Amino acid sequence: MAGVQSPVEHPRPAAPRADVAAFELLTQALVGITTQSLNALDGAVTVSQFRLLRTLDGLGRVPSSTLATALSTAASSVTRLVDKLAAAGFVARGSDDSSRSIVTVEVTEAGHAVVTHVLTRRHALLQAVLDAMDPAERDHAAVAAARFTQLAGDAVAVGANEPGAL
Repeated sequence: MAGVQSPVEHPRPAAPRADVAAFELLTQALVGITTQSLNALDGAVTVSQFRLLRTLDGLGRVPSSTLATALSTAASSVTRLVDKLAAAGFVARGSDDSSRSIVTVEVTEAGHAVVTHVLTRRHALLQAVLDAMDPAERDHAAVAAARFTQLAGDAVAVGANEPGAL
């Protein structure tokens, strides 16, 4: 047919090694467990909002600029998330005693309860999976996870503080 072009064929990337593929599936499983733990809140917070809450819960009362730095995100993004979380009663804004121009943010008791609830639910889901393993498998999995985390180094630190931190 005139005017019809054949689709361009792009070479497919090589299949990952079996161990890499297994860790890709593990990543998907862990994200799925995290998503299930958030689903227990019936949509009270989004993944991004939870990431902010969890980070802020660890930081305590901080200037919003410090929170933006901890999340490695733009201050305007933090402002939008804080607006929504403040409206829901999960965070409170304040000001710095040394400078009224500095806006501070802290987790409220309700916000702390959300973080605790999600983490408790996630721990229960992880425990259920681990309990399905025989003790030797579970021990090997724990050792392998600890070693993998150690070797991942900076990726673990970044993952703990990025907006993607779950």
